[in-house]
Amino acid sequence: MSKKVVLGFSGGLDTSYCVKYLTDELGYEVHSVIVNTGGFNEEELKHIEQHAYKLGVKTHTTVDAVESYYESIIKYLIFGNCLKNNTYPLSVSAERLSQAMHIAEHAKNLQAEAVVHGSTGAGNDQVRFDMILNIDVPGIEIITPIRDMKLCREEEIAYLKSKGVEMNFEKSMYSINKGLWGTSVGGKETLNSKGMLPESAWPTQVTKSGSEEVKLHFVKGELKSVNDKHFEHPASAIQYLQTIAGPYGVGRDIHVGDTIIGIKGRVGFEAAAPMVIIKAHHALEKHVLTKWQLQWKDTLSQFYGNWMHEGQILDPVMRDIEAYLEKSQRKVTGDVFVQLNPYHFQIIGIESDNDLMSAKFGKYGEMNTGFTGEDVRGFTKIFGNQVGIYHSVCETNKDKK
Repeated sequence: MSKKVVLGFSGGLDTSYCVKYLTDELGYEVHSVIVNTGGFNEEELKHIEQHAYKLGVKTHTTVDAVESYYESIIKYLIFGNCLKNNTYPLSVSAERLSQAMHIAEHAKNLQAEAVVHGSTGAGNDQVRFDMILNIDVPGIEIITPIRDMKLCREEEIAYLKSKGVEMNFEKSMYSINKGLWGTSVGGKETLNSKGMLPESAWPTQVTKSGSEEVKLHFVKGELKSVNDKHFEHPASAIQYLQTIAGPYGVGRDIHVGDTIIGIKGRVGFEAAAPMVIIKAHHALEKHVLTKWQLQWKDTLSQFYGNWMHEGQILDPVMRDIEAYLEKSQRKVTGDVFVQLNPYHFQIIGIESDNDLMSAKFGKYGEMNTGFTGEDVRGFTKIFGNQVGIYHSVCETNKDKK
């Protein structure tokens, strides 16, 4: 009886090779699964399914993970205003973890003997997939033909052509990975420490000019409407905002970061909706949260984003931090106004019933109605008391020495 294996399938060169190699050379029963986290439309998914069956899979399954992806990961990245190295919204990092968890679930449902993924041995994805699979389906065999056989692109193409496989073997100059929370773009300019992607390399071209104001409405930290257009699920609001902001070319940058395996790398990304949402959400928080709420959120969120980037989404400490982040959003409700321009955007301001910047307590730099000058004199005497004692004692002793 042939071995039953589940293959995480994208329809690209690496996973297409995996199907033919496992079925033709090893005689395995391959069950392919594609997890859509917002990067494919219905037509593309149908084409991928047809391609999988032509290659020889036993079954092919499409998992619509857009909303579950938001609920399990993206929501907390927004609550935490998470940007890797203050730059990158963790687009691919988050996406791979969601995909890996769904692949593991599919393997359990099919009672598969092994799980296959098409990762190479050069990047972060191999670690993320392996870690999730080792935890979610412990003891299952993990097969990675591309990594284990150290295959180059040319070898894979030659093998598939020898098997009569028809697909587009022409490699674009740029490697593009699209999902709900942004699109990564890799190319020759990102392989070195200097270089910017040319305009033609960006998947979303700039087609809008002038400026445009958009209103984002948050309810307890979640984006619920854009320009008064309400959405049942925040994932749909993100997709809608992307259609508005993307053509302005905002949210483009190049991220420089440390990989899980210890090397540094550069990757371009475009994430119009994610960047606008994070900055708008943060602006609203600065108005409705207290100083120490903001301080501790920043501290925990930085750890959360970094640990998630390294594949540790299943660590129980992540559930603890998520509970804190969720609780911190109970007053983060209101409207944020954003001005979009070609290649940049700016926050115009916010309106919220919970705004702590209330005129009835005073106007910064102008007038205060919450306390008197005498109150301040007493406050500063107490607030600086311990430091004053230190200087009186230690600085005097220092002079004696």
